[in-house]
Amino acid sequence: MMNRPYFWWPLQGVLSLISLFFALFGIDLLVATYGLKNPFHFVMTFFSASFIILISLALFAGFVARMIRRYRQPDNTGSHK
Repeated sequence: MMNRPYFWWPLQGVLSLISLFFALFGIDLLVATYGLKNPFHFVMTFFSASFIILISLALFAGFVARMIRRYRQPDNTGSHK
């Protein structure tokens, strides 16, 4: 994606932080769901908050796995792809 390897680590860190932000947002939304009076709104908000949490934590796990794989990769050529 980028030709400059020194942008890779900060980019992965920023993407990880963004995904954690959305996970916390989803948890906050899930907690706020229990204050709703309308059953339809409760069910729709509950499942949407759960979906937000699922997607953001899956992305976070992917970013962390990618960083671990890059960290353990032997650097024989001196360049990152």
